[in-house]
Amino acid sequence: MNILVINAGSSSLKYQLLNPETQEVLAKGLCERIGIDGKFTYKPANKEAIKDADVAMPTHSEAIQTVLHALVDEHNGVIASMKEIDAVGHRVVHGGEAFSGSVLITEDVMNALEECIPLAPLHNPANITGIKACVEVMGKEVPQVAVFDTAFHQTMPAVAYTYALPYEFYQQDKVRRYGFHGTSHKYVSQRAAAMLGKPIEELKLISCHLGNGSSITAIQGGKSMDTTMGFTPLAGVPMGTRSGDLDAGIIEYLMNKHGYDIKEMLNILNKKSGVLGISGVSSDFRDLEDAAEKGNQQAQLALDAFDYSVKKFIGAYAAAMGGVDAIIFTAGVGENGVTTRANIVSGLEYMGVKMDAEKNNTRGKEVDVSADDATVRILVIPTNEELMIAMDTATIVGK
Repeated sequence: MNILVINAGSSSLKYQLLNPETQEVLAKGLCERIGIDGKFTYKPANKEAIKDADVAMPTHSEAIQTVLHALVDEHNGVIASMKEIDAVGHRVVHGGEAFSGSVLITEDVMNALEECIPLAPLHNPANITGIKACVEVMGKEVPQVAVFDTAFHQTMPAVAYTYALPYEFYQQDKVRRYGFHGTSHKYVSQRAAAMLGKPIEELKLISCHLGNGSSITAIQGGKSMDTTMGFTPLAGVPMGTRSGDLDAGIIEYLMNKHGYDIKEMLNILNKKSGVLGISGVSSDFRDLEDAAEKGNQQAQLALDAFDYSVKKFIGAYAAAMGGVDAIIFTAGVGENGVTTRANIVSGLEYMGVKMDAEKNNTRGKEVDVSADDATVRILVIPTNEELMIAMDTATIVGK
């Protein structure tokens, strides 16, 4: 079975064609600057990437057509015809409370996605556009499946997702913790169970998806019990440019003092804060490490604040679950940040967490980096959201 995975943004479209059974990626690439001047990248398996900066893509429909033409191209194509694409899996950022799992896209589902737009006004419209473009180009006979960033977290109990606000804000306005990165947390938790050789139903896991966007999730019995991101992806630990948790009174104070409107304030919190804001150097952790090595104290403080925040949530989630069997590190920083991982788990020896420094000296590989005598395992697991989307899509279509 071949699944085309689509991740549509407002002016971009990432894609992969893969076989979820063999996990083989047949081709992947990116459509950029849709509606502007068009930029297309296509990489078939075992070949060099092909880039074309002059592709007319006024809408997402032309972008999808460009992708499909590349996949069946007589020179660099990887399939003989579009009929070899069995289904399309779409990443959708927000499913609200309407979706607790991946679903076959129907007219009712599309209506529900439209209703979720106020919860993710920057992302869901682009995701919907991508779905409509695929249907327009490929026809209604090709199954389309929606896979939600928020769905995995719909198992959270009310005590974890309820904010201490007047309850009518939840009842009327759906203000609650939703959580994100769900596809990634789901994938790495399943891989962790396989690595540990135990049923996921028996495990207590803490998944640390660390990158420019970061979230920590408590996973018990394969289900999300709590997560750091909230109503929006702005909450939780400090990130590349996002502030993470902060006292809401700060917003009023800064707006009054500097005359910011709410749009300017949210731009600061989303794009100028986090480790970039503290360091004044960069949102890239590699740049921060280089600067810290040269004596930049603010860069070091940014790194320390990030590590400290992640460590606090690990301790909190271990307490909430009554223990932990393994801590998972994934995503760009989690998979590659040797020093970051070491600093985060340092001091958690009382919990049974003990790292082997030599094993930890690895990047981008699936490996257990804990000491042999540790009672809590430390696992580095590269995430694969596209494969998880394809697997979910294949399951839905198979039903």
